[in-house]
Amino acid sequence: MKQYIIGENEAGQRFDKYLSKLLKEAPKSFFYKMMRKKNITLNGKKATGNEKLVPGDEVKLFLSDETFEKFAGHQEVSRALCRLDVIYEDKDTLLINKPAGMLSQPSDSPEPSLVEYLIGYLLDKGEITDESLKTFKPAVCNRLDRNTSGIVAAGKSLAGLQALSALFHDRTIHKDYLCLAEGVIKTEEYIKGYLHKDEKCNKVIVYDSSRKEPIPEDALPIETRYIPWADNGEMTLLSVRLITGRTHQIRAHLASTGHPVAGDPKYGRAAFNRVLREKYSLKHQLLHAYRLEFPDVKGALEELSGQVFTAPVPENFFYMIQKEHLEESYYENLERAVGICKNDYHSGNRGDACE
Repeated sequence: MKQYIIGENEAGQRFDKYLSKLLKEAPKSFFYKMMRKKNITLNGKKATGNEKLVPGDEVKLFLSDETFEKFAGHQEVSRALCRLDVIYEDKDTLLINKPAGMLSQPSDSPEPSLVEYLIGYLLDKGEITDESLKTFKPAVCNRLDRNTSGIVAAGKSLAGLQALSALFHDRTIHKDYLCLAEGVIKTEEYIKGYLHKDEKCNKVIVYDSSRKEPIPEDALPIETRYIPWADNGEMTLLSVRLITGRTHQIRAHLASTGHPVAGDPKYGRAAFNRVLREKYSLKHQLLHAYRLEFPDVKGALEELSGQVFTAPVPENFFYMIQKEHLEESYYENLERAVGICKNDYHSGNRGDACE
């Protein structure tokens, strides 16, 4: 017999959904048969599977070890260790300054993603266990391109994950980015268009809705706002706000206006990128999610209600800002945008490199 006590991360879901995570190889018909025979009970009573679990509920499985192991399968969750650059943390949420070069979520690549590092971090702190990972896995709620750095929000608990995911889905949380864009931009713009993704080459095409050009039926509407902070006659330091959040939106949308992100190998201009590579050894786009603004919220995110969080730009980004004579305007705009003065804001990643 195996016994489980429902915790906060399992509560709120149907009993049969919980069982499908615990015994992931078993067909649903097995759960219902075992519940009918009272081989699986909830609080010592016969269950139907549609009960909503609450903290403290007691689950008992009167199954042989062989049967349990057969249906539980191999459930070890991937994890990795590195010192994360943590901006904020409470019992439900975590804000991390992701470095460029790190995947946000697992992919076909053998390299660990931020999700594996998150799980390793929480296991190392003792906040989760291998047993608890069978029924709940912490996860990130927003995705940044591999070579885009900046703030990523993660849910440590089910309540935190659900609440954060709802904010990103409803677009009530504001995400601001900093980038260096090719060319001179003098005025604030709010641009709209349509984005179509080519799955074969993992690249998107932006269509301008103001032009009379055919737009693919599966193209998605996009909206982007940007504010120029400074320029040096060759490139502009931009603050960009995502109104919609589509694949490669900032990179492709700016490129469609003739101002691609500096260093962008996919949407940038090869000649301009070649100069930056020779001058600064720049091999990827200079795009950084530097600011996250929360709306007024209650519940699991109440401690985050109305707060604004910022993440320092990476060292190579800040070095270019200095060398391209944009540093003074960078600090002036930071102070105006988020109330941070020069002496209080330090560039560069605080975390060590991941191995």
